[in-house]
Amino acid sequence: MRKAVHFGAGNIGRGFLGQLYFESGYEIVFVDVVDEIVTALRQRREYPIRIVEDKEETILVRRVTAVHGTDLEAVARALAEADLASTAVGVNVLPHIAPSLARGIERRFRDHAAPPLNIIVCENLINAGPYLRDRVLEHLDPAYLPDFREKVGFVEASIGRMVPVMTAAQRADDPLLVCVEPYCELPVDANGFKGLIPELQHMKPLPNFRAYVERKLFVHNLSHAVTAYLGYLRGHEYIWQAIRDDRVRAEVDAATAESCRALARKHGLDPVGLDAHRADLIRRYHNRALGDQVARVARDPLRKLGPDDRLAGSARMCIENGVEPVHIGFAVAAAMLYDPPDDPAAQALQRLRKTQGVEGVLHEVCRIAPDSPLGTFVKMGLQRLQREGWKA
Repeated sequence: MRKAVHFGAGNIGRGFLGQLYFESGYEIVFVDVVDEIVTALRQRREYPIRIVEDKEETILVRRVTAVHGTDLEAVARALAEADLASTAVGVNVLPHIAPSLARGIERRFRDHAAPPLNIIVCENLINAGPYLRDRVLEHLDPAYLPDFREKVGFVEASIGRMVPVMTAAQRADDPLLVCVEPYCELPVDANGFKGLIPELQHMKPLPNFRAYVERKLFVHNLSHAVTAYLGYLRGHEYIWQAIRDDRVRAEVDAATAESCRALARKHGLDPVGLDAHRADLIRRYHNRALGDQVARVARDPLRKLGPDDRLAGSARMCIENGVEPVHIGFAVAAAMLYDPPDDPAAQALQRLRKTQGVEGVLHEVCRIAPDSPLGTFVKMGLQRLQREGWKA
């Protein structure tokens, strides 16, 4: 039986990649450092995924086991035997799994006739594949460089399935349960594979993957963020509440219309198709049964306000392609006001705004010149937020 090794037994790992591997006939080895999850996967060798919308459906994912991420030798053995590997650990964790990947690659290619190993990198980062490849290379024995370059593929992927944080009650009932939306599609970079592209249910290898990555970041992630940050200012707890607020919905529509116009100009994408995509996203945000929290989507505003991320990045793309990001600038301004006490990044953002003002946030976080056209749109957005009573 084919074997897949997946780094990260969290919500995306279990709630998305695990389903794809199971439905494709793979045995699944999860690599994680959460003792409770690793032990439960080893003991039960299966776990449930609950697909929630108007009607619920439960899928039992079988042929599962796990190894602890600190057991480098066990991880290396699993990788040496794998037909396919993947990650969904979070960008900040990628450097920490690089030594395990390097050791596994070395063990695999002790036999130079071993088949290629493709690693699907499911992280919210443009150029995540090259980034992880470089981190692994830092730990690799130079003797394995020829096999590494010829036979190890770092394949970027775009994750579109929404998986909310499980509630305490749900975790207490079953720590392995994951609730997900029905959407189940994995676009990947067709040019990133070494050797034959493996067959995997719901995987879509795309030759023009950069355009698809930017569509994900500057339409899906942008619209989600706009919904969350404006929903927070309006006092909403859940994404479904925020998107049903007419004032929030109007801004989500307007901001994504700006980014879609810019994407169509930059990549030659079909405007009608882009408009249908953003309309479908908004439909999915209405899914009350999913219980997706505003706090989950909005957390870590320092990262999400970064120069190449969903807010400032999409605004910059608009400027570069002749579109005025009036409503995206408004959303950037809203994100600057995100201040829940239990989000360390939000509190760091507020300290910066208090000590250095809006100009400091624009310069230090967004890498936007305060006196630039883009900086002006953001400052206009802040004025409008106050004028229209979004934030007291």
